Amino acid sequence: MTLRDDDVPCVGGLAYDRAGRLLLVQRRNDPGRGLWSVPGGRVELGESDAEALVREMAEETGLTVEPGELIGRVKRGHYAIADYRCTVLGGDLRAGDDAADARWCSAADLRQLPLVDELLVTLEGWGALPR
Repeated sequence: MTLRDDDVPCVGGLAYDRAGRLLLVQRRNDPGRGLWSVPGGRVELGESDAEALVREMAEETGLTVEPGELIGRVKRGHYAIADYRCTVLGGDLRAGDDAADARWCSAADLRQLPLVDELLVTLEGWGALPR
């Protein structure tokens, strides 16, 4: 993936529950208002990807996570997103910040929800679909 000077660095978190379902949020704001996506957001100046991921996951889902391995990178418009696997350490799942809703989703759920562009094909390509 080629980055440009005006690209905005972002992170996304792939968190799974014990049943193998993936955590998704419904976006409250554009881009993607009303669509479902993995939680995440912009990396603030001076933040590492891990710090941004912990902050964004807490803000959007109420969950405390430990960032893990980099699963993949995508570019959506001028957003350059690094997606990491996350382990949930605690918290209570709730929609917060710019999320209208948050829930654990199975593979069947993903096929029924209105998702952000290319999410399903990207997760399939990474071998990261939920059960």
